[in-house]
Amino acid sequence: MRKDVRILLVGEPKVGKTSLIMSLVSEEFPDEVPLRAEEITIPADVTPERVPTHIVDYSEAEQSDEQLYQEISKANVICIVYSVNNKKSIEKVTSHWIPLINDRTDKDSRVPLILVGNKSDLVEHSSMETILPIMNQYQDIETCVECSAKNLKNISELFYYAQKAVLHPTGPLYCPEEKEMKPSCVKALTRIFKVSDLDNDGILNDNELNFFQRTCFNTPLAPQALEDVKNVVRRNMTDGVQDNGLTLKGQSTFSLRFSLGMRQNIRLLDYSFPRVKIPPDCTTELNHNAYLFLQSVFDKHDKDRDCALSPEEVKDLFKVFPYMPWGPDVNNTVCTNDKGWITYQGYLSQWTLTTYLDVQRSLEYLGYLGYSIIYEQESQAAAMTVTRNKRIDLQKKQTQRSVFRCNVVGSQGSGKSGFLQAFLGRSLQRQRTIREDHKSLYAISTTYVYGQEKYLLLHELMPEFDFLGPDEADLSCDVVCLVYDVNNPQSFEYCAKVYKKHFMDSKTPCMLIAAKSDLHEIRQHYSLTPLEFCRRHKLHPPQPFTCNTSDVPIKDLYTKLTTMAMYPHARLRCTCASKRCAYCLCQKLLTLGLLRSVKAQLRRVAQKGACGINHPHTHTNTPTQKHPHTHATRLIPSTLPPKLPCFSSSRHLAQVDSKNSTFWLRASLGATVFAVLGFAMYRALLKQR
Repeated sequence: MRKDVRILLVGEPKVGKTSLIMSLVSEEFPDEVPLRAEEITIPADVTPERVPTHIVDYSEAEQSDEQLYQEISKANVICIVYSVNNKKSIEKVTSHWIPLINDRTDKDSRVPLILVGNKSDLVEHSSMETILPIMNQYQDIETCVECSAKNLKNISELFYYAQKAVLHPTGPLYCPEEKEMKPSCVKALTRIFKVSDLDNDGILNDNELNFFQRTCFNTPLAPQALEDVKNVVRRNMTDGVQDNGLTLKGQSTFSLRFSLGMRQNIRLLDYSFPRVKIPPDCTTELNHNAYLFLQSVFDKHDKDRDCALSPEEVKDLFKVFPYMPWGPDVNNTVCTNDKGWITYQGYLSQWTLTTYLDVQRSLEYLGYLGYSIIYEQESQAAAMTVTRNKRIDLQKKQTQRSVFRCNVVGSQGSGKSGFLQAFLGRSLQRQRTIREDHKSLYAISTTYVYGQEKYLLLHELMPEFDFLGPDEADLSCDVVCLVYDVNNPQSFEYCAKVYKKHFMDSKTPCMLIAAKSDLHEIRQHYSLTPLEFCRRHKLHPPQPFTCNTSDVPIKDLYTKLTTMAMYPHARLRCTCASKRCAYCLCQKLLTLGLLRSVKAQLRRVAQKGACGINHPHTHTNTPTQKHPHTHATRLIPSTLPPKLPCFSSSRHLAQVDSKNSTFWLRASLGATVFAVLGFAMYRALLKQR
């Protein structure tokens, strides 16, 4: 939009140029008209387009030809005024004024012209029959207006059309020589039609037509007006109306006639893409409303309702784009069905990937699809979410992000590409059908971590990739995957060197992948075995992986990677399959063996102590003898010592058992405290490393 508009009025003397300006300003015909009016500036707040407008008069009596040439060069639009009752002034339009103006302006930047027929109050007929051949001859002429400075007829309209000729020229829309719309206009109107056709049936019903009307002309249509529009289209073309709705041809005809004939403001969908400033160490994601919008776009074009987009459906979806945004590599970046068509999940994943890697490109795409128009937002930036600084996430040990990036590192032929494609559910046999020029260095899909759906973005780094410094490496990705080939003795050495050089002192969690585990494992040509290397650097043991299976590859590894990316501080969380790592052994020792032995020993000591304390009060096995003649029983004197020595002996035994119980209780408590303190020191040392 221009900051101001400069209008120049030229023409033969006595045709009423100055009277038109003074009638506009004073809203009445002046009694005395000077030879030339001073330059007038109309403020922006009183003009329909809210743009300051400068009106300049020309007088042959007061100005020289050089001054006229200067004014022509400065003008944005020129009004050639003639008198409708003066044939000579009409002839001068083509014989003098138009050639003069064309000679003083560049051919590539011609100034729009408006023919103004003044003094229409003096005649009863119109001069349009004489002017129409002139308009057809010169394509620079925007329109012709008949007016009267005396009766104030069409005075405001004259300057309004002049302003519109600058701010909204018809040149880019219509070619008067060929009598048809220009290709750029056809493309724009097609885009408007596709965006307005909410059900994608190729016809604008009344609701969609009203949506189109509000979008382009900023005003709704009454029911009768809708019928009038359809009748106008029916009269002009046979296939413009179908099933009581406008077709693409009918909508284009209506738009062009409305903008050119009725001179209304046709406002094409905004192609401007807002610039979004991303702070350092932050990423961009789509918000909930953006995903809802993309879901509606998918449902709109998934005509066969198979939850996948065929090549024809993808082409139809991107008809509103000036170019095809997705190449053949997209089918190897996201999930597809058995036919190779992009699924609904893959469709959303590709949008997520584009937003993460290039937010400006994503804003451009959403603009083509009409996000800001349909959702009535100021711009497409309302669909974006800028995540919190990663440094803050690391400090707080929590994150609200939904997209996590994993850099996959390994030597040539180690199995990185297979690892990426297995994430998309493709076995080795299916991967072999991928063309070399259709391969992708990215793979993105969803995983579930503790019931939450997250996106994991795998990025394959080539061996010659130039890594960043340690601090930057922490923030360029969320987790690192080091892949080596178990069947290649030289493969692990590359991973070890990369880790020690770039990630050993960083806070980025790393996982070692033993790829091609279905093959025979060969000893690696390195000073340490992969398992010893992981133990020394406190890494998880190498995770076996293979995509050479008949079934779909298991996604457990990718869930572990996402978990490590979400919780990089949880370094001790075990992911080993054998449960024989140091963490697992300590955990078992603390929770199972030691505690069970302590509990059993305490129970045994307690039972012995109770037995010793109750001994003096127990009954002795004193022999009894029956009398041979009676059934009475009497006690036979025992051979035991006297009662006092017997009591002393029992008390001595109780003291011995009490000492034993005290000893075992102290030993058990000491062992427990020693184990707990030792394990705490072990965790502290690991945390420091």
